[in-house]
Amino acid sequence: MFGYVRPPLDGLPKEEYDRFRRAYCGLCHTLSRRGAAARWVLNYDFTLLAILLSDGEGAPDTRRCVLHPVHARPCLATTDALELAADESLILAYWQLRDHVDDHNGVKRLPFRAASGVLRDAYQRAAEARPAFDAHVRAQLNILRRLERARCKSIDAPADAFAVLLRDAARDVEPLARRRVLEQIFYHLGRWVYLMDAADDLKRDCASGNYNPLALRYGLADGQWNDDARHAFTLTLDHSVHQIAAAFELWDFGAWNLLLERIFYIGLFQVGRAVLDGTFHRRRITTPESEVD
Repeated sequence: MFGYVRPPLDGLPKEEYDRFRRAYCGLCHTLSRRGAAARWVLNYDFTLLAILLSDGEGAPDTRRCVLHPVHARPCLATTDALELAADESLILAYWQLRDHVDDHNGVKRLPFRAASGVLRDAYQRAAEARPAFDAHVRAQLNILRRLERARCKSIDAPADAFAVLLRDAARDVEPLARRRVLEQIFYHLGRWVYLMDAADDLKRDCASGNYNPLALRYGLADGQWNDDARHAFTLTLDHSVHQIAAAFELWDFGAWNLLLERIFYIGLFQVGRAVLDGTFHRRRITTPESEVD
């Protein structure tokens, strides 16, 4: 379900691109403290999570890694915010894999079962460190699973279940005013991500008979958008992005302001258009270097 947050890196000033890469690499190194397999959950969505949880940019560092064993690369030094983001990313990624196991039958579930097995030790370390968040994620996924099995025709009910799940990522943030801002950003981002995933899977779900709230809500049995359905869905997507932007404007994110502005005001709209046009390609593992020269 994750993999839809794409910062428009090719349009960023070099200083902002380098700042994002340091956050990306800092999260990667922090994940590695939970085991080598933990690095494989790294993506742009979880880097955004780390950035939003960070109170300021943090101290710079340079470190070598598996991909860059000779020359050390700039990264952010591990902070409490990166530790929190790493644990929450692992919990979210692990339960997403387990959800895929439940959603598939026969040999189709084997890759997800194998991947969750590889990630289990790192997940358990994260869950022990953040038991309340882990319990909340499991509870919300159970609600979502019940809605899916009932083939709920509402798009709001399942989207809300996932949005509430992601909102809890801000549970340990202080002060309270900042936590409230992040809760609103995470809630509407979670709603947007869920709807993006449903739109991206629309044709596949209609072909396989799998649950898809958009197919049921808009009567798209063939998986093809009609003009009225596409217009209505675009409005609900735009509403979520506008709510993210409204919450973003309530807080000063310091060095991250421009990068977050580009993600919220440009990147999310670009992905939304690409998904609806059928031109979006989700990568399982991405690096900033793969996006620009």
